[in-house]
Amino acid sequence: MIDFQYLSARSLSEALSLLRETKHSRLLAGGTDLIVQMKDRRANPSACIDVKKIQELNRLEWDGNSLHIGAAVPLAKIIAFNEVKNRFNILYQAMSLIGSVQVRNRGTAGGNICNAAPSADSPPALLCLGARAVIAGNNSQRILPMEKFFRGPGKTVMTADELLVEIEVPTPPPHSAGCYMRHTPREEMDIAVAGVGSFLVLDETGRCTQARIAMGAMAPTPIRAIEAEAGLTGKVLNHDLLEKAAEQASLEARPISDLRASMEYRREIVKVLARRTLTNAWQAASAGGVKSK
Repeated sequence: MIDFQYLSARSLSEALSLLRETKHSRLLAGGTDLIVQMKDRRANPSACIDVKKIQELNRLEWDGNSLHIGAAVPLAKIIAFNEVKNRFNILYQAMSLIGSVQVRNRGTAGGNICNAAPSADSPPALLCLGARAVIAGNNSQRILPMEKFFRGPGKTVMTADELLVEIEVPTPPPHSAGCYMRHTPREEMDIAVAGVGSFLVLDETGRCTQARIAMGAMAPTPIRAIEAEAGLTGKVLNHDLLEKAAEQASLEARPISDLRASMEYRREIVKVLARRTLTNAWQAASAGGVKSK
């Protein structure tokens, strides 16, 4: 590593002041991505600003309307929060797959998102749930839909003097359910070749009133399969409709070929994952889905 300055912020205002006063600084929460990048010289910050002790960034609460996940909350703590497993199960599934036990004990939800890796596991689940990013700057605070948060690999919409405060996730309605799956060459500690999250809301007759299909590692940013979703909305679902939606999702994907998989392989895998996650979500929603408030 090159030499850098270590700074610790005790409040949100102090962190924002340090961001404004230092050049080429990076925020440090879990550090599971940043430290590796610094060791490999892919990141060379002049200062690291530790934000782990900031109260607002450690919030983990379900208020009946939304789940609030502070950007510095460790993944293991989120997974252990009963409301996440009971009401936001697709997010529980996705976060349970990130790294190892050791990584989840240290790594944070905010870091997984702000690292902006196209293959990250939590963004597809968050897109499915309609999550919002709460971003603070020196002069204001703004709230953005998660699908507008990412700009490209390693890039978000945040400016150099802004930080992610929390992720706000609306409580899913009754008769809804989601499922996230990924494909990796190894079962643990691997980066997704493809990841798909599906989320369905049914009415009392079994008709689909809302469908969301989000894909990771299929484009420079996590994306939704908008046309595939439209093919399910307003219809009584069956296996043929789900198969067609999965095929459409694969057409909307924009994969590349790299060392981990070819473009053609990724497109085929995303079709399989979309079919499986849609089927699981449909079955779970038909059985009653998430708990009501």
